[in-house]
Amino acid sequence: MVRLGHCRGCAGMIRRASIPGRINIIGEHTDYAGGLSLAFASQHRLVLEAEFLQTGFEGEETVVALWKEAGGQPARLRVSSTIPIGKGMSSSAALCLSVVLCVHGNSIDKQDACIEAQRLEHVVLGTPCGLLDQMTMMHSLENHCVLIDFSTMETSVIPLPTDWMFKLVDSGIHRTLNSQQYRNTSNEHTRTQHVESENARVLKAMKATNHELGRLLNKTHSSLREIGVSTPEVDALVASLQTIDGVHGARMMGGGFGGMILVLVENERILPDCEIVVSSQAGFVEEVF
Repeated sequence: MVRLGHCRGCAGMIRRASIPGRINIIGEHTDYAGGLSLAFASQHRLVLEAEFLQTGFEGEETVVALWKEAGGQPARLRVSSTIPIGKGMSSSAALCLSVVLCVHGNSIDKQDACIEAQRLEHVVLGTPCGLLDQMTMMHSLENHCVLIDFSTMETSVIPLPTDWMFKLVDSGIHRTLNSQQYRNTSNEHTRTQHVESENARVLKAMKATNHELGRLLNKTHSSLREIGVSTPEVDALVASLQTIDGVHGARMMGGGFGGMILVLVENERILPDCEIVVSSQAGFVEEVF
């Protein structure tokens, strides 16, 4: 029997949270600057199962640390995930959100869950992240993308155009973002210029054809390179992808310094060895008896 969670855990209850990966179409490094982003939840999922106990905590060390920081009661914690780690798809944000939802069930508001998950990521994981990942994961809708305005924290879901087909190419560079590199990559003027131009690209993307969106993605990568969050290896791979017939655009995705490259393709035959990413449902929690 499965039902929606509604209260804090009690011994014997199992609570399961399922959180999607995050694909940011455009609007990178804007969330902590009050900018705009257009993103969607991917088909990749992280699942946390929390079996509440009378005493003690069981599970991987980091998961238990997050659980305790969130105020979780004694529990046995098991995590499974298809979200690639260190690849710009927000596996750490998914983990933090899963902890928050399993601790609180559906008694916590979506946005409050996002803010609490961000706090856990700051305090326990040491990543000075914004709210892009968490808000995409919690406010998305299947077959839609979500426009997020970080100046007001308002979201709106928009049907994902059928001719926008995305694939992911792994740069082969594993990255970590728990350092000051995350934001201290360029001078303030350059970062401000990036946010302003990136916000304009997000607005243009809302009405763009796939060809137009591809050009916007290419411009975004150039801007990310200017603020210093790319690497020469990633730049070379992106440039190579951008020259392939049937590729409309490509850019580094995520916080930077490696991870996945987002590629907008004409059809599924382009880059045949790479998987298509599709829009999935938002994160949720349920109780299992």
